Amino acid sequence: MIDQRPEFQTEQFEKGLKIRREVLGDAYVDRSIATADDVSAPLQKLLTEWCWGEIWSRPGLELKLRSVLNLGMIMALNRPAELKLHLRGALNNGLTREEIVEIILQCAIYCGAPASLDAMRTAQAVFAELDAETNAL
Repeated sequence: MIDQRPEFQTEQFEKGLKIRREVLGDAYVDRSIATADDVSAPLQKLLTEWCWGEIWSRPGLELKLRSVLNLGMIMALNRPAELKLHLRGALNNGLTREEIVEIILQCAIYCGAPASLDAMRTAQAVFAELDAETNAL
């Protein structure tokens, strides 16, 4: 596993890993790390240290607000896989489904109809997955 490699044994990586797990969940982070190979491991290290350890850990914005920003930016960039991931993270960070719908509506005006339609479909799929997971328990 990449987090066992000496170059990953840094304070910044551990700090980022903690926040990444808090937002995205252990299962997702464990899969990302377990599937990292010699090609993708450097990107995993970079993102964990700098995205999560440096930026997401800063005290200036709460995690919930960072999620609001991410949803808007990811929707604008039309990255549905990342949007799906960060929708779950936004819910983990305290956003409600109603707030997420409002974010998508707000972004529809600035990002356009195709982006908002894709984002709403993605949100509906994530909500359905979460409901199915909850009902399975």
